[in-house]
Amino acid sequence: MVRELPQSVLFCCDHNAVRSPMAEGIMKRLYGTDVYVQSAGVRSDMDIDGFSIAVCRELGVELERHRSRSFDEMQEWGDDLSSFDLIVALSPASQRKALDLTRLYHLDVVYWPILDPTGLGETREARLNAYRQARDQIIKHVKDMWGDPGVGI
Repeated sequence: MVRELPQSVLFCCDHNAVRSPMAEGIMKRLYGTDVYVQSAGVRSDMDIDGFSIAVCRELGVELERHRSRSFDEMQEWGDDLSSFDLIVALSPASQRKALDLTRLYHLDVVYWPILDPTGLGETREARLNAYRQARDQIIKHVKDMWGDPGVGI
């Protein structure tokens, strides 16, 4: 069932280095300025993953300038979680954190079970294929939830 596009979405995962930046970039590519999109992690102890950058670049999604940030850093920098219409958690840990932080807000938190591709694959190509699988899962979830905007991805 296709939902109405929210005004703002926050994607979250464990480190804001792989899945949530991919989801943020994909959402921005598909829906442009129709929705405000950000991402965060439970922790921000890693830089954006090079394989995430590579597999998103294949589809015209730019992640090179992404800077990882945590929920705590968002709050320190003045970003209010209650200003988002929806939080999409891409890992169980981020779902727990988002539910804990938003328990006092009227805010939807949904969970998408997206593959964590880190550490999968023995060769570069096998690793890229694992990241492509995660990327493609994200694209499917986004289009299933909000419809295909007709943008080439």
